[in-house]
Amino acid sequence: MKKILIVVLAMAAIYEAQSQVVFGRNQGNSSGGVSINYSSPKEYEIADIEVRGVQFLDNNALISLSGLRVGDKIKVPGDEITSAIKKLWNQGIIGNVSIYASKVEGDKIWLVIELTERPRLTKYVIEGVGKSRQGEIEEKIGLIRGKVLTDVVVKNTELAVMKYMESKGFLNAEVNVIQQNDTVLRNSAYLKITIDKGQKVKIRNIQFDGNEQFTSAKLRKKLKSTGMVPKFALPTEIIETTAKLIWPPNLIDFVKGSKKTSKEEAREYLATHVNLNFFKSAKFVEEDYEADKDLLIGFYNSKGYRDAAIVTDTTYDISNKFMNIDISVEEGNKYYFRDISWSGNYIYTDDQLQRVLGIEKGDVYDLDLVNKKLNFNPNGADISSLYMDDGYLFFSITPVEVRVAQDSIDLEMRIYEGAQATIDKVIISGNDKTNDHVILRELRTRPGDKFSRAELIRTQRELSQLGYFDPEQVNPVPIPDPINETVDIEWQLVERSNDQIELSGGWGGAFGFVGTFGVTFNNFSVRNITKPEHWRGLPVGDGQSLSLRFQANGRNFQSYSFSFVEPWLGGRKPNSFGLSFSKSIQRSIDRVRDVTLGWLKVTGISASLGRRVRWPDDFFTVSTGVSYQRYDLFQFNSRSLGFATGDANSFTFNTTFARNSINQPMYPQNGSSISLSASFTPPYSLWRDLDYENAAPEDRYKWLEYHKWNFDSKYYLTLTGKLVLEARAHFGYLGTYTSKTDVGPFERFQLGGSGLTGQNFLLGTDIVGLRGYPDNSITPIDRVNNIEGGTLFNKYVMELRYPISLAQSATIYALTFVEGGNNWDRFAEFNPYNIKKSAGLGLRIFMPAFGLMGIDWAYGFDRVDGTLENAGPQFHFSIGQQIR
Repeated sequence: MKKILIVVLAMAAIYEAQSQVVFGRNQGNSSGGVSINYSSPKEYEIADIEVRGVQFLDNNALISLSGLRVGDKIKVPGDEITSAIKKLWNQGIIGNVSIYASKVEGDKIWLVIELTERPRLTKYVIEGVGKSRQGEIEEKIGLIRGKVLTDVVVKNTELAVMKYMESKGFLNAEVNVIQQNDTVLRNSAYLKITIDKGQKVKIRNIQFDGNEQFTSAKLRKKLKSTGMVPKFALPTEIIETTAKLIWPPNLIDFVKGSKKTSKEEAREYLATHVNLNFFKSAKFVEEDYEADKDLLIGFYNSKGYRDAAIVTDTTYDISNKFMNIDISVEEGNKYYFRDISWSGNYIYTDDQLQRVLGIEKGDVYDLDLVNKKLNFNPNGADISSLYMDDGYLFFSITPVEVRVAQDSIDLEMRIYEGAQATIDKVIISGNDKTNDHVILRELRTRPGDKFSRAELIRTQRELSQLGYFDPEQVNPVPIPDPINETVDIEWQLVERSNDQIELSGGWGGAFGFVGTFGVTFNNFSVRNITKPEHWRGLPVGDGQSLSLRFQANGRNFQSYSFSFVEPWLGGRKPNSFGLSFSKSIQRSIDRVRDVTLGWLKVTGISASLGRRVRWPDDFFTVSTGVSYQRYDLFQFNSRSLGFATGDANSFTFNTTFARNSINQPMYPQNGSSISLSASFTPPYSLWRDLDYENAAPEDRYKWLEYHKWNFDSKYYLTLTGKLVLEARAHFGYLGTYTSKTDVGPFERFQLGGSGLTGQNFLLGTDIVGLRGYPDNSITPIDRVNNIEGGTLFNKYVMELRYPISLAQSATIYALTFVEGGNNWDRFAEFNPYNIKKSAGLGLRIFMPAFGLMGIDWAYGFDRVDGTLENAGPQFHFSIGQQIR
């Protein structure tokens, strides 16, 4: 009680010192004092209110905040003046305030509010940490220039910095925030934030007590943020072998003898008391520690120990660098499921629901598993989806323990089915550039339809796949109306720019230095080209794709290409239309005489139509098209084509069957992509009057005859968190209809390196990457016909990916991989087990303006034909999404 009284008196003293009601002679007024009779309060009418001492604040606003108004009647002395001072003081922007009368005439009084403002912040400096940490601290404290510096601001700044340092493991950091007057600006100050980091405090050991069912090492692994974990995920056999090497038998025997434990327990004792160099100590963060304790109890609950609890836990320092944690647990009994009953279900029978639940009598009791099977099971069916996919949005289910008998528990599933909900309105927000109809045509949740959670998730995937929105922020928000049995669905979107510009230069092998300029507009609008008033910088918003590209190195080489894709031809059905055109020329030039010696000209045009199909399921698409490619050669001897002068024509019918269920394009975490494409030329040999066996190459290849097949498959699986496994397989085959014709020099396969170009536009050659080997190094040559390139290839890839950033501005992920493949000239040489193997690691960066860029380091374990040594280490750079 005495302490409380002292605090109250102290606060009163401070308040009186900084805010005063002054009536009497005004020291700053030369006109004389004002006489007030304090023993006899008198009522006055306020004639005027004047504010003095203000530099930044608005006088009228201050008068309004005080609650005093001209014309009001107040008693002097009285509560009105005291109340006005309190109101001004409570704003936190006043350093000192006093109210006095400057003049009194009859029953009228002239008041003066004199105050001093608190200083305003001009700048702040942070000392004691590096620039990167300074930037992070600036985001945490949120100080801005011009902010009024109150005691609360200073204290909150200190607490925010301290909390940040603790989150980085500096538990002993000292933070001092000093306010200093600015000598340049009046009524201004700056803050000097000094930080003494001290030593980063890490957890040396976590000791458990009371754990009989699980070892301390196993429990320690469940503390994801706090527990000590290996720097690398070493197999158990390696860890055990290493332990035997590190811990001599006599040391183990000593611990065994002194502690009276088995050898296994002795090893565990050493593991918790010896700081092994292949273990890292986790930093201690209070929030993470509390979350880890919940994970620990969750682990016990998942093993049937529903009553498990942490009795006590203690943290204590053992040095200025390390601390220990002691956790005492009470495991309780292990429980099992016994009888599971259902109530309130009318749509589905007990047996139907029990089959979906998939929990049998005698299974280990795990309430988290029950909730997952009831509400949302990412790995299979659940009760909630059974109802919600049929419109029962208002459905709910509650598991209730109705009986606990010894080690068995009976559960009753209490269901409220409710009515089916119909979608009333669909609201779209956040699409600043993309037109509404582009989004609406992808929706599977339309007004009048029954609500379906599965269709909601599928629509989320479809919108993410468009590439116009940040896939991490495609957010459906159901707004239910139980009274009317309807639901509104709001799609909250965040636009992301996916237009790309390419401006680069590089060495193009035989081409020399090649400059490239290209632009790709992935959300183009043809119909708005003539309507500048609808432009958003460019005619965009209709979801069309337009690409222009130019490459050149002077007269020696030029290439032009154009492509356009309309994904919804006609706007009513998802029938896509694509059109492309390309023209390239490479010349052989005598630089001395400035004479063109020869050339290769390639002109190509293609058109395609695609549509989505609903069989076998609605993830499938079918695309058909035609293409024409003309190759014009004149004394062109720089490539292995089989002839130097002549022309070749390739007219093909193309068909592609594909299935794509990948959840998002830039960092897929689940789903698969399968594609089978085939190209067929007409069988000219059936009607051409030509002796193919004896004809010259320029005559044989005048009309190219072949069939070409490509198979590509990708599968994505989330292993844990955002760690994703990608498995890929690719096959290609180029064949002929009859034995009297050969496949010719065009459309072949080249393997090895980064696969940078994706396709060689000059020869129609498929460039297939294989990291760990030089570019195009695994390419067979037909020595008889002098033709370069394979007719059959295969490739297999296993890749682990982990994201560094999934932000809208940049998607960055690291990866490690193993892969293998090979390339053959003839089908008779094909051997699926004869592959060139490699392994390595890499990094991918996707920025909307520049597309996907990557760097890989790989080691090739096999030698390339024509070399004596293995390929060894290789660096690879890549631009764009690689097809294979």
